[in-house]
Amino acid sequence: MKPMLATAATDLPTGDQWIYEVKYDGFRCLLHWDKEGPRLFSRNEKELTAAFPEIIEACKQIEAELTNHLPLILDAEIVSLVNPYQSNFSIVQRRGKLRAQAQVKKYAQRLPASLMVFDLLMEKGNALTAQPLTERKQLLHSLPIHTSSLQVVRPFSDLKKVETLVKNQHGEGIIAKKQSSTYVTKRSPNWVKIKNYRYIHVIVTEYDKQNGYFQGSIFHNEELIPIVQFSNGMTGDDRAMLATLFKKNGTLVGKERWSLPPSICVSIGCISFDGEHLREPVFQAFLLEEKVEQCTWQSLHKQLYPLPAEVEITSEEKPIWPVIHLTKIDFLQYLHSVAPVMLPFLTDRLLTTIRFPHGATGEAFYQKNCPDYAPSFIETHTQDEIDYIVCNSVESLLWLGNQLALEFHLPYQKKDQARPSEIVFDLDPPDVNHFSLAIQAALAFKEVIDSFGLNAFIKTSGNKGLQLYLPLPEDVFTYQETRAFCQFISTYVVEQQTEHFTLERLKKNRKGRLYVDYLQHDEGKTIIAPYSPRGHERGLVATPLYWEEVTAQLDPGQFTLPQVMHRLKVEGDPFRTFRHGVQAQGAQFKKVLEHLKTFLRGM
Repeated sequence: MKPMLATAATDLPTGDQWIYEVKYDGFRCLLHWDKEGPRLFSRNEKELTAAFPEIIEACKQIEAELTNHLPLILDAEIVSLVNPYQSNFSIVQRRGKLRAQAQVKKYAQRLPASLMVFDLLMEKGNALTAQPLTERKQLLHSLPIHTSSLQVVRPFSDLKKVETLVKNQHGEGIIAKKQSSTYVTKRSPNWVKIKNYRYIHVIVTEYDKQNGYFQGSIFHNEELIPIVQFSNGMTGDDRAMLATLFKKNGTLVGKERWSLPPSICVSIGCISFDGEHLREPVFQAFLLEEKVEQCTWQSLHKQLYPLPAEVEITSEEKPIWPVIHLTKIDFLQYLHSVAPVMLPFLTDRLLTTIRFPHGATGEAFYQKNCPDYAPSFIETHTQDEIDYIVCNSVESLLWLGNQLALEFHLPYQKKDQARPSEIVFDLDPPDVNHFSLAIQAALAFKEVIDSFGLNAFIKTSGNKGLQLYLPLPEDVFTYQETRAFCQFISTYVVEQQTEHFTLERLKKNRKGRLYVDYLQHDEGKTIIAPYSPRGHERGLVATPLYWEEVTAQLDPGQFTLPQVMHRLKVEGDPFRTFRHGVQAQGAQFKKVLEHLKTFLRGM
């Protein structure tokens, strides 16, 4: 069965007879679900079931609740959600190309896809395609679909509301659907789509007469790199004029292919950037007043992912990490990019920042109190006569970034709570040249923690050490209980390797050994947040790791801001499942505490 397709338009229809949905950038598919189980098929009827096992598993989780509705056919989009309204197409495309089952399983965990369902074509074996959309929607929303990997797309009656969401969240576009429309397996004027084009300024650098395409490039680290081939959207006069310019002033570099020194800028519409090329490029206009020096990697990201208008940005080009050529706008773009994975750790925590008003190589100071000039969207919480900032939004994170708060330090519990939500072991070698001791200690701690049946996560400190996390249920265990656990584990590990590890707080007495700082885990103490940069001249980040990466080859210097942004796109977030199964972890931790109490009483 072929899916119904939408007609492209420049404007969407309005009126009570239309509803609106977010258009997701992924793989269109139909989910066929009968007594044999759920199966996924592409719009070209290619089976995708084996490529996305996490979606099939999500179906099986609710299979008992849906048994009476089978057989079903659902119309949907396979997506990799960046936020509720934006999908990363390059991840979906990469996942779809995997064939080896070990790789499929690995990336189903690291870069999981979701199925966004927007239509119901069969229920209880009865075809619904002849029914109007409103009736199909009512039946769809009555189905018990409620997992994170299987969601029903929300319809909107207010076009302006969905336009704002798509624009602010960088979604692919919007689809308008006529409420009375039946489902037809062809392109229909009853479904109308528009794309959310972002406009990128590029330098025209090549012309190929054979295919009629022009090349657009930008400057990246003073090197000119191509990012687009374009022709669509140009009038005949535009194309002829630009081709003539290349033939007259350009250099022949191939058979009927000319290059031109950087001199002409144009605006190109696109729906996204995959890291190498603009997707679905459309010529918009010549930029005769634009200087070629302004067409840069930084401007590309500003135009592709504009920062929220609520945040006033100042001194964009101020050098922050001059050693690696990163400016304030680079820092803010980093924060904007990692916000979805960083904010869950900042939310509802009393924040301590370290501000570097002159950049990472300048003087710094701690800040806890919210300054008087903070905008109204900054949330605060008063404790011990300190008016702490609580960073619960992208806008707050970016405002702090604009204030050059480079480091974000967090307590172990949320505001209004007196008990920790996680345990953290800080593994601190004497210097970066002894980082191998941190690796050795992390693996030793993991072995003991595994033996207790507990789950641990690991991250770099962003400096010279590693930090090992055990998530706990919120506000359940006291600091006295977690401190007893930390002390016991730390003492045991240190006693096994006294030549390498120590509990000695005085540096002069450590004698080149790694310091296990279990006392750092206590009420009133703080730890660097996951994905927080550090005030290090090379722009290092406190980066979550997969345990398989904790080997002798691990180098903390490889995790800079640009590399962490790239890493998230290709390897996912190792802390994605940090709070999964936390209640079961709490139950097991309670058993461990009881065993420890019995053991300590018997000593």
